[in-house]
Amino acid sequence: MVPRPDRINQIERVLTIYPIAALLGPRQCGKTTLARIIATREQADMPVTYFDLENPVDDRRLSAPLSVLQELSGLVIIDEVQRRPELFELLRVLVDRPDNPAQFLLLGSASPQIVRGVSESLAGRIGFIDLTGFNLAEVGTAQRDALWLRGGFPRSFLAADDPTSSIWRNDFVRTFLERDIPQLGITIPSETLRRFWTMVAHYHGQVWNAAEFARSLGTAEATARRYLDILSGAYMVRILPPWFENISKRQVKAPKIYIRDSGILHTLLQMGTLADLQSHPKVGASWEGFALEQALDKLQTRDAYFWGTHGGAELDLLVRISGKQYGFEFKYADAPGIGRSMHIALEDLSLEHLWVVYPGQQAYGLHPRITVIPITEIPLDL
Repeated sequence: MVPRPDRINQIERVLTIYPIAALLGPRQCGKTTLARIIATREQADMPVTYFDLENPVDDRRLSAPLSVLQELSGLVIIDEVQRRPELFELLRVLVDRPDNPAQFLLLGSASPQIVRGVSESLAGRIGFIDLTGFNLAEVGTAQRDALWLRGGFPRSFLAADDPTSSIWRNDFVRTFLERDIPQLGITIPSETLRRFWTMVAHYHGQVWNAAEFARSLGTAEATARRYLDILSGAYMVRILPPWFENISKRQVKAPKIYIRDSGILHTLLQMGTLADLQSHPKVGASWEGFALEQALDKLQTRDAYFWGTHGGAELDLLVRISGKQYGFEFKYADAPGIGRSMHIALEDLSLEHLWVVYPGQQAYGLHPRITVIPITEIPLDL
């Protein structure tokens, strides 16, 4: 088991602020394990009640949810809450009671954009925690290549060997398409969505082109965008929005798309070993997505974008923190140098600093405001 103290502290901190905390992330990323750890820690101070809505017994226990939940005190954990979206309106009533005796920890594998009613019903009463699989800080620097190849899903990363990990990921993809998506009320043939998902993998790290996807699928552009939103809402795809600066240059207005978990990307592209990955044409794009997820997980910001111009200048990641702008480039190279695009981004975006994240071990400067750093040295406090 890989310890995740920062995640546990984050959840407990949200519970001190709000009566409801929502722990959201893809299936099998460790939400239930963290919830059970928190339940064990809290039991000394308060009663803890656990409902798993994938368990038929627990689902039946909540057949009359108001009667059951209004009698509970302490910490109430509801796992796979997206299966019962009607609970959100009820929870609003319960936490608004005078001297409300209960706190609620909700676990879900679909975003509020997919599960309608979460934000509307519980605005001001709920805090959100986004959970991914393991990150580099949790598994250790020595396991970097294993994490990159296998991805962060616990059962994939902790598998006995690479073939076992690959089998688990293939089964995960199949189960996600054939069971999890229909449970969200989405009626799209699994083979159609798998084909689209695989196309996204081939476009990993590129600008979204709805027309091209629509032509390949034989559908309308709106349908292709709907498929993308579904995978994004289920935490399988990251849609990185574009940033627009008030400059005279024509800027890219479409988002970039990434498969969020590097192991799932490699499964969709049929890369089973590190040698397969390192010899694949998408190795650079894979590194970019892997390093991007590590950076966003470490920085814990939603104010994140990419930037590009039609003249070819581009910045992989732009983050805005405390009113200042910082840039990141992700390069799969032994010794990245400074390029024209970096100079343009530095000046046009008025960056405080630009970091170039690479797979090497030593940090070095390229410019007073440009530094090459190992992936383990992504700054936490900007």
